[in-house]
Amino acid sequence: MTEDEIKAILYEEITTIAPDADPGSIGADEDVRDGLDLDSMDMLNVIAGLHERLGIDIPEADAPQFFTVAGGVQYLAERMRN
Repeated sequence: MTEDEIKAILYEEITTIAPDADPGSIGADEDVRDGLDLDSMDMLNVIAGLHERLGIDIPEADAPQFFTVAGGVQYLAERMRN
């Protein structure tokens, strides 16, 4: 899976949790929580959705990796390679 495909999945999971959010409106290194007004429970739900969809275990301790789109995509790409 390419990084663009991973990013599209991440965006889809964000909009599942926050339908009015436009993930494409924030920079790759901008904090998703601030840029899209997501709280910690929203982020955990996004991560749970990614786990369900991709079958990748994502420990709660790794949640900060998903605070930026770039970090989340990099994390998922690395986990998918292993």
